[in-house]
Amino acid sequence: MSAAPTDPVSSLRRVITDAVAELGDGVAEPGLERPPRAELGDYSSNAAMLAAPVVRRAPRDVASDLAESVAARIGAEVDSVEVAGPGFLNLHMTEAWMRAAAAEVVAAGGRFGSGVVDEPRKILVEFVSANPTGPITVASGRHAAYGDSLARLLAFAGHEVGREYYINDAGGQIRLFGESIAARIEGRGVPEGGYEGDYVAELGERIAAEGGAVDAEALAQRGVELMVDSIRATLERARVSFDRWSSERDLHESGAIDEAVEALRERGLVYESEDAIWLRTTDLGDDKDRVLVKADGEPTYFAPDIAYHRDKLQRGWDLLIDVWGADHHGYVARMAAAMAALGEPEGSFEVEIMQLVNLLEGGERARMSKRRGDFATLDDLIDDIGVDATRFFLVQRSHETPLDIDLELARKQSADNPVYYVQYAHARICSLFRAAAEDPDESGEPAPAGSLEPAERRLITTLLEYPGQVAHAARVREPHAIGGYARDVASDFHAFYRDCRVVGAEPGLQAARLEVCGAARVVIASCLELLGIEAPEEM
Repeated sequence: MSAAPTDPVSSLRRVITDAVAELGDGVAEPGLERPPRAELGDYSSNAAMLAAPVVRRAPRDVASDLAESVAARIGAEVDSVEVAGPGFLNLHMTEAWMRAAAAEVVAAGGRFGSGVVDEPRKILVEFVSANPTGPITVASGRHAAYGDSLARLLAFAGHEVGREYYINDAGGQIRLFGESIAARIEGRGVPEGGYEGDYVAELGERIAAEGGAVDAEALAQRGVELMVDSIRATLERARVSFDRWSSERDLHESGAIDEAVEALRERGLVYESEDAIWLRTTDLGDDKDRVLVKADGEPTYFAPDIAYHRDKLQRGWDLLIDVWGADHHGYVARMAAAMAALGEPEGSFEVEIMQLVNLLEGGERARMSKRRGDFATLDDLIDDIGVDATRFFLVQRSHETPLDIDLELARKQSADNPVYYVQYAHARICSLFRAAAEDPDESGEPAPAGSLEPAERRLITTLLEYPGQVAHAARVREPHAIGGYARDVASDFHAFYRDCRVVGAEPGLQAARLEVCGAARVVIASCLELLGIEAPEEM
């Protein structure tokens, strides 16, 4: 069997699929997984149990036939294909296959694990989009780390991906922001519900020194410009970039909102009641109809959101993924209804809801409120624990669950700190290659038969999971799964390093084990890249 250039496991899966196809049509795609215990083999498939009801035979009988067929198709690269339990096929691969697989990972380099989607899409990920009325908080930082990692993951998996930040620079909160700046400049209290943080006073001082802006509207506009500049700088520091920054104000000034309302009217989904303009969202799955334009002629926040999503679609994106905070959960149904109102098919719009994040130290949590000013910023967190730890800890759990960050743990330079643990594995591999360069294995001999240690086999098998890990994480929109997998790879590498001599091993074995180290280096570096984290060569 000739393995695929970048994914040996896919080659095994195809062999099993082809063997099952000979039994007849209608059998579901068989799985290929690692069995729970090493003695059961390197890979296990449920193919026979899926085929048995279709061919009307006992699963173990089907498994016996499949075992012979699979073994014949793979040939000398498999030691045995055994039937186990109710009909599992357990594959025991040869040392030669394992070492060749590690070499394929090294040959593929940074491409290993990429391009795993069957049907690439044009996906626009809109994330962070925090109001430009204050610094980026740690909560918004979680959005940033998740959204950026998701975009990296989707692109690596094979999709065409865009990243976008929507600047909410219109509406009541912007007017209040301008009034708050004016109040600080004039030395009076901010209006009720206004913005009280020290940064507002600093903005006021800077704008006053510039001259020009005097009324609240002009102060708001200049304040937004300065805050957007600050937000950009913070996000760039966190290694988060965007292809486009879109402005709500531009939607108002360009007439895009009126055009969107008119487009909905032409589809027969807009009506007038109580002097307001409504969208008939109850026809499209929402719990009640929604106002687009109020009786005073001012659009609600829903109208520009519809116009913005219409603009995204008009730019050619066929899947829109929005990353929203937990406080927007109730907004999902109406936005989905709006997408349907625009004529978009199901599957063209997704929302990922982010839960809250807390910083823990000594049992106390930092409060986060842009309006009052007693909040922890993303810059604060980066100053404290560094960019790498910030990125890793912000995506260490599912975005759908609340996140507690233990600052004391995040500061540690030890194996207790998960990001340090993963990075140290990469640095240790690099140090092995430096040492090997001083004591090279120039024998040209193959690795001795029987030299593949259990820890080495386990590490290779874990590394070969990477394409499947990428495919799964991209499909379910969970980049944190890549972080968990990276910890598993690091753990298996550290065990391999403990059990298997690399530099100074017998002729042929040093080179073979360096190949395994090289494969681990490829995968760890790739995982860290997807999470926006550096892969250091020294620590």
